[in-house]
This record gives sequence, C-alpha cells and structure tokens, in this order.
Amino acid sequence: MKQSLEPFRYLDNAKEILSTKANKEDGYYQDKKYIKMAGHTAYSGVLLALDEALLRPKKGRKSVEWYKEELAKLDKKILAHFNEVYEIFHLFMSYDGFGKEKYVIEGFESAEKVINWAGSRSKA
Repeated sequence: MKQSLEPFRYLDNAKEILSTKANKEDGYYQDKKYIKMAGHTAYSGVLLALDEALLRPKKGRKSVEWYKEELAKLDKKILAHFNEVYEIFHLFMSYDGFGKEKYVIEGFESAEKVINWAGSRSKA
C-alpha cells in the first residue's frame, strides 16, 4: 500500500495557519483562535496517518487511549512521539490556545516522525 500524502497536507495547512494568521511575537503565537485551529488540523493529520497504519476499525470513534495502547504494542519510541503530539497539538494548542513557538516546532517534528512511521507500516 502506498503512503498517503494527505497527513502531510494537514501539517502543511496547520503551518500555513500559524504563519499567516496567528501573529507570532517574541516566540509566542498570539491569536488563540488560529492557534486552536492549527493544533486541531495538525493533530487530525496524525490521526489520519495512524488510522491507515493501525487499520482502525471503521465502526465508532476511537479514544486517545486506544491509539496509545496500539502504539505501545508496536513501538515505544513512536508512542513517545505520539504522546508529545497529543499534548502539544490537542491539549496545549487545540484546547488551551497556547502557542509557544518552541513547543509548536517540537510538535511538528514529532508529528512528522509518527506520520513517516505510519507510512512505512502502510507500505507493508
């Protein structure tokens, strides 16, 4: 199976939202509306990649615990990156509107690692 480029498109969209609308100042993004939007977009891209790799059942919505349990069985390093993605994009950005640039950059780095890992599993 060929790796989908769609999850990376989500990350690109999130980066675009931050760079054009979130008003970075002194290492922090300022506009909570766009911080939240970017965080949700990036997190959704990671979940999309994991859904393809983990062959998530189509029935019902899965919790973050389900993703963590599945990743714990397969790859502890990727689980650590997923935990960082969850905390930065979903909790800090999507819920709190917190946009410290340093954390956002780390979130994107971890997101790319998770998506690349998922893509390598999807090819098998």
